[in-house]
Order: sequence, then C-alpha cells, then structure tokens
Amino acid sequence: MYKQLLGLRQLSRRTISSSAQRQIDNSVKEKQKLFQEDNGMPIHLKGGTKDALLYRATMTLTVFGSGYVVYELFSAAMPKKPH
Repeated sequence: MYKQLLGLRQLSRRTISSSAQRQIDNSVKEKQKLFQEDNGMPIHLKGGTKDALLYRATMTLTVFGSGYVVYELFSAAMPKKPH
C-alpha cells in the first residue's frame, strides 16, 4: 500500500513539474486605462458586452426572484379556506 502511494506521489510531482509553461502577456496597464477613463459609464459596465449581459441577467433574475418571494409570502399569509 505504501509503495502505491509513493508511486502516485512521484507521478503527480512529475506531471506538475514537467508541464509546459505558457507565456501570458501582462495586460494590466491596458485594463487600468480602460477602467480609469472618465467616459460616464458605470464601472460595472466598462468591460463590454459580456458585462452588460451579465448585468441584465442579474437584474432580471433579481426582479423575478423578488416578485416570486412576494407572491409566496402573500400566499402563505392568506391561506385558502377549506370548503
């Protein structure tokens, strides 16, 4: 059992340490310029179309969720009368 765990440990070290290194460009300066410019847009929408879609989806779910909560609270407060 111990030999199997030792072999697994060596295998995991080998695959992690020998994985290829990717070079990623540092785009922090461009993002800082984009988000710090004063163009009248709110900060949560400056990311583009993806941010706008996420914002709209969040607002839609929030409005429908709030409406559903109010409906359920009203139906719990006013139970139906048995006949």
